[in-house]
Amino acid sequence: MKCPQCGHLEHRVLETRVHREEEIRRRRECLSCNVRFSTVETLLVHYPHVIKKDGRREPYSKEKLRRGIQIACKKRPVAVGQIENLVNRISRWVQGSPDKELAAHKIGQAVVKELKNLDDVAYVRFASVYKSFKDVNEFMQTLEADEPRPLPLPEAEQ
Repeated sequence: MKCPQCGHLEHRVLETRVHREEEIRRRRECLSCNVRFSTVETLLVHYPHVIKKDGRREPYSKEKLRRGIQIACKKRPVAVGQIENLVNRISRWVQGSPDKELAAHKIGQAVVKELKNLDDVAYVRFASVYKSFKDVNEFMQTLEADEPRPLPLPEAEQ
């Protein structure tokens, strides 16, 4: 690591902090000119490829997953930290998969399951895109299958 001021290669680490799960921040001091600077180290993680519905294969993207979940949670009472935790849980699950390729629908199922526990509206939004419903009836059947039936209303006395 070169000093950004003088280019000297020797420095000492003053402080180390873990920032997020995959990032380490270090405060360093150059032994030549005494300038202090910060560095960020990230872990290189290898995720499996995702097999899309049309057969294409593309690298897993944590950002793409985060964007989809953020869109589903837009204008909902879901904190940014909750979305980050969900994205990290799904990403750890994907990374832990023994397969080198993972079907997109499996990832979608995991997201739908997690979103259902987090927020009902976000779950419906994400599911409506992920499941590619052909019409409103199919959409309603899926929702009704997931929800318990309401109790019948008592008949009015005449």
